[in-house]
Amino acid sequence: MEATKELQDFSTHYSPPWANTSIIGIAGSSGSGKTSLAYAIIKELSLPWVVILSSDSYYKPLTPEESKAAFRNEYDFDAPAAIDFDLLVEHLRDIKSGKKVDIPVYSFEKHARLPNKNTIYSPHVLILEGIFALHDQRVLNMLDLKVYADAEPDLCLSRRLLRDVRERGRDIEGCIKQWFKFVRPACVRDVEPQRNVADLIVPRGIENTVAISMISDRVHKTLDQKSSLHQAELRRLGKVSEDVPMSSNVIILDSNQVRGINTTLMEPGLDREDFVFYFDRLAVILIEKATEPLLYKSSVVQTPLNGHSYNGLSLDGDISAVVILRGGSILETGLKRVIPDCSTGRMLIQTNFRTGEPELHYYKLSPSISSHSGVLLLDPQMSSGGAALMAVKVLLDHGVKEDKIVFVTCTAGTQGLRRLMSVFPNIKVVVCRIVDDMEKRWLENRYLGC
Repeated sequence: MEATKELQDFSTHYSPPWANTSIIGIAGSSGSGKTSLAYAIIKELSLPWVVILSSDSYYKPLTPEESKAAFRNEYDFDAPAAIDFDLLVEHLRDIKSGKKVDIPVYSFEKHARLPNKNTIYSPHVLILEGIFALHDQRVLNMLDLKVYADAEPDLCLSRRLLRDVRERGRDIEGCIKQWFKFVRPACVRDVEPQRNVADLIVPRGIENTVAISMISDRVHKTLDQKSSLHQAELRRLGKVSEDVPMSSNVIILDSNQVRGINTTLMEPGLDREDFVFYFDRLAVILIEKATEPLLYKSSVVQTPLNGHSYNGLSLDGDISAVVILRGGSILETGLKRVIPDCSTGRMLIQTNFRTGEPELHYYKLSPSISSHSGVLLLDPQMSSGGAALMAVKVLLDHGVKEDKIVFVTCTAGTQGLRRLMSVFPNIKVVVCRIVDDMEKRWLENRYLGC
């Protein structure tokens, strides 16, 4: 009883590697080179999980009167009141906690938000850039590093003219009018005071390689710290779950047929063609079993036999599958034989050879996955459970209910399986064999021949 309570207490503290995102704020006057500086930092970091978020996306929707003023270059876009800081703060908090966020898209040509949105999910580092990136105290409280891009006013004006004429469809006269009426006064009044809260003031923008290197070093140290904490959390979770009984939601296939197929698959002399044949048969059995916990509804079918009807069952709602690449792809033949029209998503989760930590490199899910009555998560082998934990968390963050997820695997390590079920006790797992946690991934190599 005490072990169960301890496990529950621990599971509430589990978070994926991308939770507590490191956020860098870069402020500066219009045309000071904030965006260029952000891209230079990304290049220096050389990491796949860095995202730039512009505060320009959070300009407030304009009323008809304000829109007319904007097209006459008479609306003040350079005042803090023009930014929807409440929405920006809400989105930053969600990103910081590891949630998926839909970012608004603002059109400077139309002076309006567009109906489409950009999605941000699972960045390890977020760079927030904008003239007021260091203005709101709520934003400042979430920043790990505060940077101010410094540049001479004449240089800022020339950059702004080139940008607005080339990219935003403005004319030179309107740009100059807006500069002297709104931009320059706002810079002195509201933008430049942000220098006082900055951790680092960067003159000369992308030419300042020393400052860019300092920022990169700071971020890398923070990420290394977070990685160590996550690995320690996984180790602690494994220790806590050691003596916990296996969950009743784990379905182990142990029929004579399954044991016979596994015996054949593990024969060293089995050629690849036969291996693929028998593995596909095993995959069909796994998928069939995985669909049993899903909801079914009554269905009456009119048969061709003298008009007789048959009172049967059909799946209640849409069923989809998500393949954990690359191994999960070898289960797809079995999936298509059981559910031919099943929509299939993808995740690429790879283990960092240096830290041993699983990393999410790519994912593509059905837009309606949150409404599906069941989601099959496919991976032929699971050892430590790190990748499985990450994959389930991605599904949960995209609105899939925990009890709708069925993890389908051929082999699973005892410790990894207990770790997975202790964090997500409501998912179901269908597995053929429980193996040693250190067993190498060999099934996909035999199946694919490489």
